[in-house]
Amino acid sequence: MSDVLVILCTFPDSGQARQIGTRLVEMQLAACVNLVPAIESIYRWQGRIETASEVLAIFKTTSAVFPAFEQTLMELHPYEVPEIIAIAPDGIAEPYRNWVRMETTPQG
Repeated sequence: MSDVLVILCTFPDSGQARQIGTRLVEMQLAACVNLVPAIESIYRWQGRIETASEVLAIFKTTSAVFPAFEQTLMELHPYEVPEIIAIAPDGIAEPYRNWVRMETTPQG
């Protein structure tokens, strides 16, 4: 099992996804984020079926910084209940794993 995590999180628009994603990378809580625009979500919220256009953010981070990543994302995210799903890949290329580890380790 890898210590690298892939985090899925939806946002209401690309501006907020970009701003929050950039902040998490700047803080070295994520090595990178991919923004996938124009997804449609269908979900139940407060007893009603809702649909929304959203942006999917795919973050790459490590299990070591995940607690701080999650806390910061919860504080910055505009949703009352943001989607934060961490997936541990079964396999990952060693050079990429090393890069993610390096980019989520504060230098100083």
